[in-house]
Amino acid sequence: MELILPALILAAVGAFAGVLAGLLGVGGGIVLVPAFFYLFSAAGYGSEDLMQICLATSLATIIVTSARSVMAHKRKGAVDWYILRDWAPGIAIGAAIGVFTVAGLRTETLQVIFGTLVLVIAAYMIFGRSSWQLADDMPKGPVKYVLSALTGFVSVLLGIGGGSIGVPLMTLHGRPIHRAVASAAGFGGLIALPSALLFLFTPTENAPPGTVGAVNIPAFLIVIAMTLLTAPLGASLAHRLDPKRLKRVFAFFLALVALNMLRKSLF
Repeated sequence: MELILPALILAAVGAFAGVLAGLLGVGGGIVLVPAFFYLFSAAGYGSEDLMQICLATSLATIIVTSARSVMAHKRKGAVDWYILRDWAPGIAIGAAIGVFTVAGLRTETLQVIFGTLVLVIAAYMIFGRSSWQLADDMPKGPVKYVLSALTGFVSVLLGIGGGSIGVPLMTLHGRPIHRAVASAAGFGGLIALPSALLFLFTPTENAPPGTVGAVNIPAFLIVIAMTLLTAPLGASLAHRLDPKRLKRVFAFFLALVALNMLRKSLF
């Protein structure tokens, strides 16, 4: 009976994350990480390694959701495979560096990083404009390698698939929004696969039952089952609702989550 309530909460969180992914094009990781943190903390598994477990488990779910999303976008011909191939090495290297960085940080430090970066993402979602543009094409040479590595690195620090970073990055460099969303879905696999594999060998203390390394397998399975069911519902709702208004509402929700995470870590 003690396991039923946490399982139901995880199912609800997974369903919510799936709807958001389909509705707003925002990866579920940005919701899953704080949800895992509050759930595991309430269950008595708070430790210096708790944020590592939350980030790693979130990234593991992105392997599946990214693959499914890319296949859906591929059928519509929206994926820019050149960008994925060109940026893959830098993203994977940045993600691996991110894993080693996360493994060496305390939960309180990771909470501050998560809260601060999510506030930045929320601000961009609220105030960003589709007309903003830095260049007509994607960066080349050293700038490309720096930005691709930063995308992988920061995404691991947040436990996300890179959509919240990759989409604005591509639209600011002249890519249409639908191609940016489709291609950023591919960033998720490039980030999540190497990082989740490395996290499987990252030791943690006071971990919830079923945790291998830093990845909690039961949470991973429950969330994946629900996101795969509800993501199509979110995509369907996107055609009936105003996504711009919903994105701003969601951004305010993210800001509150981020501020609460900062409050818990600093006070």
